[in-house]
Amino acid sequence: MSTNNHIKRTRVKILLETEPGSEPVLAKGWVRTKRESKDLVFFEINDGSSMANIQAVVDRSTPEGLKALDGPTLQRLQTGASVAVTGILVESPGQKQKVELHGTAIQVIGEAPAESYPLQKKRHSYEYLREIAHLRPRTNTFGAVIRVRNRMAMAIHEYFQTNGFLWAHTPIITASDAEGAGEMFQVTTLPLENLAKADPSRFEQGIDYSRDFFGKPAFLTVSGQLNGEILATALDRIYTFGPTFRAENSNTSRHLAEFWMIEPEVAFCDIHEDMDLAEAFLKYVLNAVLTDCREDMEFFDQRIQPGIISQLQQVVESSFHRITYTQAIEDLENAMTKGTKFEYKPSWGADLQSEHEKYLTEEIYKGPVIVTDYPKEIKAFYMKLNDDGKTVRGMDVLVPRLGEIIGGSEREERLEVLQARMAEAGLDEKAYWWYLDLRRFGTVPHAGFGLGFERLIQYVTGMQNIRDVIPFPRTPKSADF
Repeated sequence: MSTNNHIKRTRVKILLETEPGSEPVLAKGWVRTKRESKDLVFFEINDGSSMANIQAVVDRSTPEGLKALDGPTLQRLQTGASVAVTGILVESPGQKQKVELHGTAIQVIGEAPAESYPLQKKRHSYEYLREIAHLRPRTNTFGAVIRVRNRMAMAIHEYFQTNGFLWAHTPIITASDAEGAGEMFQVTTLPLENLAKADPSRFEQGIDYSRDFFGKPAFLTVSGQLNGEILATALDRIYTFGPTFRAENSNTSRHLAEFWMIEPEVAFCDIHEDMDLAEAFLKYVLNAVLTDCREDMEFFDQRIQPGIISQLQQVVESSFHRITYTQAIEDLENAMTKGTKFEYKPSWGADLQSEHEKYLTEEIYKGPVIVTDYPKEIKAFYMKLNDDGKTVRGMDVLVPRLGEIIGGSEREERLEVLQARMAEAGLDEKAYWWYLDLRRFGTVPHAGFGLGFERLIQYVTGMQNIRDVIPFPRTPKSADF
């Protein structure tokens, strides 16, 4: 039965907040459930705008209801089918919803045969849902994840835009490795496999990259930071928000090959201002999602991570503790003398492990902590060297339940010191000539930080696997969808 095309469609979220009335309304979406009771047929539809469904009811004992839901239409009205329902919004006698839709015209737009539709009214494992990533956004969990992801992305832009930052688009293809890690995806137009078969000796002598598209080895970026520094030292304050890539062959719940990063960079800025920025930024984004995604956050609180709303609210209302790395090690060593056991023994010069970060935030300081002044050997070459010659002005923001959520630093703006640090790291100055030029011409103190967007979403939603907070995860041996 066709619907009244002249009636403007109203999204489910708005319908659920609308008072009952006598004017017909039109809802479109996908059927979540259907049940029959004598002459009454109940089915719930959802269009992704809300966690809750709108319940539609058709009374087949009336001529109008019988016409709206004839035999063939009822048979096609299965879970997963897309429908358009015209009806009157009335007060619901049930306790689960304020209103329901009394259907007067129903159109099944696209069928979903019950015998082959992969999603039915039952709980599916997250592992199974990753295999059908094209359909998992229709589930409650992943619909909520994507709505929260959207709100957080908008909050990130809101914060920076209202604080004078310019959104900058840094390259996805790069010839430099910002972190010096070497775990990068290569980008090439050379038919390497064919060349290796046709002329193996060429590969023994090395690949002639002058014949490649860019004339040199090129890679997918692991960070937009170095390019961000170029822009910040001309425009004062910028931020990047885009995809980054790491070719780390790791199949853990914490790793993705493709993920999104937020990286602000500020000129005339030191480590203390950088910490202020990180704290204010994180609080703003968390508060936005707690305020504007309450229904979805209540779902995560009830089904995924009990107590997560109060945990996040505590972070928003906290003053972040600030300690040095040396103080953190002393705190952890003191805890060991009192009987606390760690899998990895904390010691000065070794990086803090996740268990250490959680202990600092959950047991010692009972709230967010910013750790500064790390040993230079465990941090990147671009972090500013302190006067002691042993530590750098790096900072990590740690939060309860997760550990590190933000990593940043004041950048080394002194040319000679930066050159020495690059030599220690074994980096070729020729590849970074432009980066060094920033220190030759009008150098200024500057600082910034990086935040993995998916890791932030994991923290906010309580989802255990990072593959479940991005619509289409890219991992080793998996690039489907």
